[in-house]
Amino acid sequence: MENSLLIIALMLGLASSLHCVGMCGPIAFSLGLNPENKFDFTFRNLTYQFGRVTTYGLLGAILGIVGYSISFAGFQNPLSIAVGILMILLAVLPKNLGAANLGMNSFARIMYKIKSGLGKFLRKKNYSSLYITGLLNGLLPCGAVYAALTGSMAMGSIGGGAVFMICFGLGTIPLMFASVLAGNVVSLQTRQKILKFLPYLMVLLGILFILRGLNLNIPYISPTLESLQLNGEGHEH
Repeated sequence: MENSLLIIALMLGLASSLHCVGMCGPIAFSLGLNPENKFDFTFRNLTYQFGRVTTYGLLGAILGIVGYSISFAGFQNPLSIAVGILMILLAVLPKNLGAANLGMNSFARIMYKIKSGLGKFLRKKNYSSLYITGLLNGLLPCGAVYAALTGSMAMGSIGGGAVFMICFGLGTIPLMFASVLAGNVVSLQTRQKILKFLPYLMVLLGILFILRGLNLNIPYISPTLESLQLNGEGHEH
């Protein structure tokens, strides 16, 4: 079951990267990377991309702590079900559950201040600046990231939350990498068509979390709580 969730997280990242190109693409395009030197370009581009993935992993670990605390209190199954329901709601009611209605305006303002602070790093071309740019870019407000973070909390452990978000971040790399290489490689019309697939992935992930929490003793889909606990203990060792 955990593997299927990680695969869905990877696919969620891949689909949502179309949105990332539109929102974060201008930052990536302004990095001044020169694709003529392919070796240098590849490592500089990946340095920036892995900066984003690092932030996603750290955020996933933090949410994993929250999920672990709830699971430790004996609410692992209700947490998984609640996260699944929330993720479905985020998919089917995106306009009604925007940042404003979630009371996240203040958070969004703080994040946009971070975005404005990226300028000084964008003017530098060394690896550390590229990595820091990626780190800060990973903090920018994004509905797809919020949805993934919701899922990371339901993993019920620090490591599980981190790995879930790392998989999500890795899924965003291919298109973002290509976009820095060739500019806007996917037309707006094509992006809009493919982005319609994103809510379906979120619903699928939500259903998997709900089934996970129902404890139906279905292998790989809805394992018993005891099986989840044994797997968690195995990972700790």
